[in-house]
Order: sequence, then C-alpha cells, then structure tokens
Amino acid sequence: MFGRPIFETACTRENATVLVTPVCYDGTASYGKGTRRGPEIILNAYEQLDYKEPRFNMDRTALGVFVDEPAVVHLGADANVVGEQIRAETQRRTLDALMRGQIPALLGGEHSVSLGAIQAASQQPGELGVLQIDAHMDLRKAYEGYTYSHASVMRNVIDLCPEVTRLVQFGIRDYCDEEQGVVDNADGRIVVLRDHMIFEATDAGRSFKDLCIESVSILPDNVYITFDIDGLDPALCPGTGTPVPGGLSFNQAVMLLQVVAESGKRVVGFDLVEVAPSPDGSEWDANVGARVLYRLCLCAAVSQVISSEDTRNGRNAKRRD
Repeated sequence: MFGRPIFETACTRENATVLVTPVCYDGTASYGKGTRRGPEIILNAYEQLDYKEPRFNMDRTALGVFVDEPAVVHLGADANVVGEQIRAETQRRTLDALMRGQIPALLGGEHSVSLGAIQAASQQPGELGVLQIDAHMDLRKAYEGYTYSHASVMRNVIDLCPEVTRLVQFGIRDYCDEEQGVVDNADGRIVVLRDHMIFEATDAGRSFKDLCIESVSILPDNVYITFDIDGLDPALCPGTGTPVPGGLSFNQAVMLLQVVAESGKRVVGFDLVEVAPSPDGSEWDANVGARVLYRLCLCAAVSQVISSEDTRNGRNAKRRD
C-alpha cells in the first residue's frame, strides 16, 4: 500500500511531482475516532477511480504521485509527546520534499498532523497564506490539555508561524467565543467565510465562483491548502470525527480548488485530513476522500505550472519595458 506511485502514473519517490506522507493518527480526537485509518481506506479506494478531470488542464500522465512510508506514530504514548514527534517528523519530511522541488502532501489522520508541514512551508522564501477548508476554526488553545490537538492546529499555526501572513477559513460553521476572539484580535490576518455567509450570498444571487475568487485573491503568492473533509456536507463524509450540518458540495469544493489553480498563486503543499471509515461499513467516505485527494494533487500541480508561466511572462514583459 505504501512506498509506491498511485493514480496510474509511473514515478519514484525522488522524481514524483507530489510526495504524499500518510500520518495514521487520531490520538486527540474528541468525538468520533477512526481517522487513523484514513490513509489506508483512501489508498484502497483510489484503484477504482477514473482519472479524466476536465476542470484542471493537465495531462494525467504528467502527474506523478508517490505515497511514501507513513510517519512514525507511537500509539499509546502521551498525546502531547506523540504530537511533538509527529510535528518534528512531518516538518522534516516536508522540508526534504520542498528541497527536491516536489509538492509535499500529508494524508491524515486527524487535523493536528498538519502543523509540521505548514511550519516547513512557512520557512521557504516569501510570505505564506493558508487556505483552510473546514467546518471548524481549530483556534482553541491547548484543547482538553493537548497542545497539539486537532481543535488547536490553526491556533498553533498562528502562534508559531509568523510567516503565515494570511489564513483564509472557508466554510466554517462551528466555533466558540474563544476562537472568534482570536479572529477579532488578529488584525485581519485571519479571514473567515462562514457557511451561512456563503448560503446567504448565493441565495441572494451572488455567484459561488465569485466568492471563491474573492477569498483566494487575498492570499499571498504562496499558498498551503489544508482540507479537512468535514468542510464538506456530512452526507459526503458521514464517518468523519466531528460532522456538522451544512457544508460544501463536492462540486463547490472542486470549484474552489480550480480557482486556486488558475489564480496565478503557487500551491506549495497541502494536506487532506479527518477522513474515516463509513459507519455503515461501506466505502463511501473512502471514495470521496480518494477523489478529493486526486483534485488536490491536480490543483497543486496546475498552480505551479501556471505560476511559473506567469513569472516567465512577467520577466519577459519587464525586460521589454
């Protein structure tokens, strides 16, 4: 299952376009558990995917995706200790992939595992923006005593990564006063497009794509995408640990990724987290997760092609001036 290319394109760990690191962990899950099996079920489900995707202008055969061996997780140890080990290992692996010119991706596992990868991405030249697709803000401080909690991951990013100059949270519909206070005191560093705001705007006749364009436009040139599957309508992810009514449709989520890919901004890395087995024993959550993973890979790869072309064209125009 691990240590191999996926999506039917031959590549190696060293020359893959996207290098995926599975992180099989749900130690701080505060409601439903099972996301530690997310990588396993997603990778089992990808084999029945069809790969034609007209919304991303990229030849599938040019997209090499390699799944690395999983990050080491010491199950049964104190969650704070394990959280620090995961943070350090994912930071190291992400930095290694970035140094080789690859797109690093984490496949969770719960949302706490994203921190190390975002820290690594923030250490690259230039400002970094984070696009978070999620039902929750994840801005609590050391939730339930866990410094590296799934409910605290974006608070840790805000506190530990000053290079992250803008966090855009898309689809939020569950949050508390503490988290709203963090947003209010962030001086515009955190911008939230709540689920009810999306509904009200589109109900009044606004284009959903326009909302996507506005949200993406305020991000800096380098972007990291963190995709919590519970950002989707829970009918698409009934097994996830903390499902919330409302949420994005599959096509809305893909449209957002398409807008990012075509924006001229560069996706430097991404993660997909909180996918868990379906409660009815079916492969529904896994099938949706595999399809989201594929679109994230396409989004990141296309964004790097377009941003490189824009850079070359800009340089040529500057030389002509």
